[in-house]
Parts: sequence; structure tokens; C-alpha cells
Amino acid sequence: MNDGAYKVTVAKDLEDLIPTFMKNRRKELDNLRIALAAQDLEQLRQLGHRMKGVGVSYGFERVSTLGKTIEDGARSGDRASLEATIAKYDDYLAKVQVAFE
Repeated sequence: MNDGAYKVTVAKDLEDLIPTFMKNRRKELDNLRIALAAQDLEQLRQLGHRMKGVGVSYGFERVSTLGKTIEDGARSGDRASLEATIAKYDDYLAKVQVAFE
């Protein structure tokens, strides 16, 4: 495992779903960046809320944690927090390693 990598263990029965799940998370990251550039706090809030729900469902707790931070940042209008959290999400998606049990 590379230094700084995030390791996620996912149930074996979800293995076929993970490539699509990860593809959707990368699209989500793009949408977060677009919404941030447009200062669309409602879109950011909705995306964060969705991340909160989907992350834990697939065993990606960090996605849910980051989603909550994005949702909260959008509610408070904290652009600095939103920028930092979206950067953390980008880093996470670039480094996450999935194992199946």
C-alpha cells in the first residue's frame, strides 16, 4: 500500500457495484467543483447530503463524513471549508484502495 493511501474494506457481495460507485463519486467531485465555482450553496448542500447517505451504505465512511462537512459548510456559507473539504475528497478518491472480504 502506498504512503497516504486510504484502505476501505467492502463486503464481497458489493464487488461488482464498486467500479460504478467509484465512477459516480468522481462525477460527484466534478459536480461539487462546478457548484462551488457557481457559488451554488443549495446544490453543494444536496450533494453533501447525498454523499452522507451513500458512503456508509457501501462501506466508505469517509465519503459520508466529508459529505456531512460539505452539507454543513453549504448551510453556513463557509466557502473556505467547502474548498478544503472538496480538496480532501479529491485526495481521498485519488488514493483510496478497496479490498473485499
